[in-house]
Amino acid sequence: MDKQLAVIAIVVEKEESVEALNSLLHEFREYVIGRMGIPHKERGISLISLAVDGPVDMINALSGKIGRLPGVSSKTAYSKVQD
Repeated sequence: MDKQLAVIAIVVEKEESVEALNSLLHEFREYVIGRMGIPHKERGISLISLAVDGPVDMINALSGKIGRLPGVSSKTAYSKVQD
């Protein structure tokens, strides 16, 4: 299966979803290249940028599961370069 590079942008608005989010990221850890998290204390939200390299189906599954968490949204941008 072809692998693809992507960036998943994640906005966490409900702190109670952080544990479930971290569990998902751990589950998909073999595809994660890097992660950058920025807490915005004034607004009470966190912004996370997740770089991934893996099959498109896996990337879609991870992004979809993240987006279904309460108070969490995600969007994915794919590279045009394929393996």
